[in-house]
Amino acid sequence: MRVGAFILAAQFPGQGQGEALYRAVRSAEIAEESGLDDVWLAEHHFVPYGVCPSAVTLAALLLGRTRRIGIGTAVSVLPTQHPVALGEQAALLHLTSGGRFTLGVGRGGPWVDLEVFGSGLAAYERGFPEALDLLLRWLREPRVGARGERYAFREVAVVPSPAESLVPLDDPASGPPGPGVVVACTSPASVRLAAERGLPMLLGMHCGDEEKADMVALWRSAAREAGRDGDEVAAAGHVSAGVVQIADQRRDAVESLTKAMPGWLQQGLGAHVTVDGRYRAMRDPLAYTEQLCALHPVGPPRLCADRLAATAERTGITKYALLVEGSGDLAATEENVRRLGTDVLPQLG
Repeated sequence: MRVGAFILAAQFPGQGQGEALYRAVRSAEIAEESGLDDVWLAEHHFVPYGVCPSAVTLAALLLGRTRRIGIGTAVSVLPTQHPVALGEQAALLHLTSGGRFTLGVGRGGPWVDLEVFGSGLAAYERGFPEALDLLLRWLREPRVGARGERYAFREVAVVPSPAESLVPLDDPASGPPGPGVVVACTSPASVRLAAERGLPMLLGMHCGDEEKADMVALWRSAAREAGRDGDEVAAAGHVSAGVVQIADQRRDAVESLTKAMPGWLQQGLGAHVTVDGRYRAMRDPLAYTEQLCALHPVGPPRLCADRLAATAERTGITKYALLVEGSGDLAATEENVRRLGTDVLPQLG
């Protein structure tokens, strides 16, 4: 089982953007000190929901400040970036970190980001498969050209190539050399897209175990239909996102989140602007916070360990990206991360 911290660099009401980023960096540093396996970094534009606009840039900083822990993006939004540029950055981080970097990618949403970065709504609505396939080719082949609907260019050399590592970074049985790639999946179509390419899924914190188990079952079925062999299907390293808040009493952990998260969600999610003016319903912030407390490890260490073990048993997923900054407070977040490492991990065996 691999347990990681999920960090959004969330800007809570009354806080500055620098404060949110400082808390994000400190959380990652303490995650390594406390024995966690991974740190997962979110990416958002123009909203206080998360003030990190480049997950790969923050990943580079944290890879330089740490020595052991894995660092991944959850996720880099592919429709607003050129797949080759993202692939170059991923290969660079993979090679220079000794294989500690994982590239998570997602489709994002129909936000104004598409207008600002010039990619347009089509990149979101139908361009994700083409962009993903070009990214994967860049990470797996020595030379790449493109003749697609959106990307067309002559063949060029892949530099730096993930295969040029001087140390054995990957298990030869795990597939092509290079950084691991995971895909954020929120619909049956995205599950099938990931399965056909043999890529593990990142499943959101809004999903419960039953829904995640159904998505894993669909992934396995679609992977087999695409010709993936049994060993490859069995070894898929899906990641379950969630929330963690540790306290000696469950009511105290729930109170920490219900006091802070609704204001952040109201402010952060409410700031999203659609590129085409379409209506987007927003979850009730308090009800959503209460739902997250019910679904995820929120409470005493024993309860948290049992929740993680239960999710693994029900879904088959043994990798976790757990939001640690739900209190919005630096000292409380630091304590939360430390207790996740010292009080919960030992109970997971």
